[in-house]
Parts: sequence; structure tokens; C-alpha cells
Amino acid sequence: MSSDLWTWGGTYFGRREGEDLWTHSGHHVGRFHGDEVFGSDGRYLGEIKSGKLITQLSSQTRRGHSFAPYASRVGHVPYVGHIGTVMYSGYEDFPDPETFK
Repeated sequence: MSSDLWTWGGTYFGRREGEDLWTHSGHHVGRFHGDEVFGSDGRYLGEIKSGKLITQLSSQTRRGHSFAPYASRVGHVPYVGHIGTVMYSGYEDFPDPETFK
């Protein structure tokens, strides 16, 4: 299963491939457990809500399993951003893909 993902604010992030989250620049930055995604150190990064990546503030202390990220690979040209969606109370936008370099 592979699907392209945008942040809640409309920025193209990259794609989900199986249980792995990749930035558009080719960095393996997360692993999904259901709809939630955790970083390589096990910290909660966010989740998929209505098909977009978003971070629930009350979940930021949650921990998942750590993992060794795959080596970076050739990225791809990012898609055009989407119009953002009004933010839910208690949430913030998913981190920008550029923060994972």
C-alpha cells in the first residue's frame, strides 16, 4: 500500500509505503501503528485524520517502538500543496518535511 500524504496545513509531506513514512526528499522518518505515526526514537509524531497528517497535542508524550530508519533514497519532486483545513482544537499541524533532514 502506497499513498501520498499532505499535512493538515496543505504542505505535501511525502508518502506512506506500507507501515513506513517517507518525506518527499527520500528520508525514512516514521513508522505507522494503525493511523498513528512514530519517529525512529519511538516518539509520537502525529496521525492520519481525514486523509491528512496532523498532531494531537495531548498525545505528544506517547511512545511507540523505536526502529532503525532505512537509508535515505532518491526523493521525488514534491506535489503542489493543498489548501489547508481549519485546525481542530487540541491539534497542531504535522511537522514540515524539511525538519527531518
